[in-house]
Amino acid sequence: MAPTALLIYLTWLILAFGVRTWLQWRRTGDTGFRGANLPRGSAQWWARLMFGAALLAGAAGPVAELSGLAAADALDTPAVRGTGLALALLGALATLAAQRSMGASWRVGVNESERTALVTTGPFALVRNPVFTAMMITAVGLAAMVPNAVSLAALLLTVAAIEVQVRVVEEPYLLRTHGETYERYAAAVGRFLPVVGRLGPRDARRPGRERART
Repeated sequence: MAPTALLIYLTWLILAFGVRTWLQWRRTGDTGFRGANLPRGSAQWWARLMFGAALLAGAAGPVAELSGLAAADALDTPAVRGTGLALALLGALATLAAQRSMGASWRVGVNESERTALVTTGPFALVRNPVFTAMMITAVGLAAMVPNAVSLAALLLTVAAIEVQVRVVEEPYLLRTHGETYERYAAAVGRFLPVVGRLGPRDARRPGRERART
């Protein structure tokens, strides 16, 4: 299963980041990548560092199994690995579909001075962060396909990086940028799952999430 997991993972990386970036540049003249020269120690800097580590660990998991690292006994069953294969494929396809639904608003990272259209249709009508939801499904699937310590660490790093990026970087930015429009949207739509993680008035006004006043 490790060769299949590695193939799915590398293909997903190429399509979700390489091809997606090229398509964005071709259509808009902009790669969509943001956050160059991030202040060291900032929330977005930490999220970027964690994502980088997670991406490396994601590839290292299958490689570790090919090199002889044993899987966790409790998870090393055909049912777990087969379910992982299905989830990894589903998550990879869902990642690409969610990215496409963002259109010109697709970004990797946040530029505080930039204002893009708030996407609330398609998969964004179900959850506020469908790309990240799909990425977590992919990570769960890959960890189940090769359930060793490295893959499980990659899963934990992926989830942690996404939580930091969404809760500490993106949500405050969207609240400052789109104000009440985003507040209403976030009050009706869940963060990663339908209904779950909706923001209330107190959540929207926590320190660091105050809207900019003009």
